[in-house]
Amino acid sequence: MQRSLSLRVAAFAGFVFLYAPILSLVIFSFNESKLVTVWGGFSTKWYGELLNDPQLLDAAWVSLKVSTISATLATIIGTLASYALVRFGKFRGRLTLGGLVTAPLVMPEVIIGLSLLLLFVALENLIGWPAGRGMVTIVIAHATFGAAYAAVVLQSRMGSLDIAIEEAAQDLGARPLRVFWDITLPSLAPALISAWLLAFTLSLDDLVIASFVTGPGASTLPMVIFSKVRLGVSPEINALATLIIVAVSAVIVVAAWQMQKAAAETR
Repeated sequence: MQRSLSLRVAAFAGFVFLYAPILSLVIFSFNESKLVTVWGGFSTKWYGELLNDPQLLDAAWVSLKVSTISATLATIIGTLASYALVRFGKFRGRLTLGGLVTAPLVMPEVIIGLSLLLLFVALENLIGWPAGRGMVTIVIAHATFGAAYAAVVLQSRMGSLDIAIEEAAQDLGARPLRVFWDITLPSLAPALISAWLLAFTLSLDDLVIASFVTGPGASTLPMVIFSKVRLGVSPEINALATLIIVAVSAVIVVAAWQMQKAAAETR
């Protein structure tokens, strides 16, 4: 009984430590006062101010587009890499491929950002592409390190799949591509969703790498927020963060429901 009580207290303390700052941010997004640490009454005016701030809105739209495209590319690349590592057994270059896939997980972001910047500059000098730095270079950079995280998630899931089901489908006359689309991919659906969400979150949150590979007119939301916070936290930032929290929570709920549904169908 005493041990159970201690575990509950420890769990509660952990949740408070993690979520109390987020809760305070949401509360102060409805603060009337311009000072974010002084409560001046309930108001929603900062949400209206946020809708009239083109810099934040443009940055949010850029971040959403970059995160969506890069997460999709990262998931595709991670799926192909994990499929090769799990299903093709031993082949020449397997160890190298595995090392290249996992290297961005332990590589400092400063090194990744600097190396990608040098690569983009060299490519522009050699073939003229990419012409300058902007959304394209950010998408490539985010897809590069996002694919590593996606591959780890998918490789773990793919290694636990029952290959006998796929072999039975092939024995019944199904071609390998048909087996992949009808059996392998549906079985990987929960992992695919998890990998996409992880890559999307990492891209949306990234500041260091984007600062290296971006250029004028392609500032992401973390970059704009960081530049504004250095001059003092504005209540508009609290309002924007609250909207992001609500959107992310809704996505997590939908993703969890889809994963439970997919897991139930595969049983």
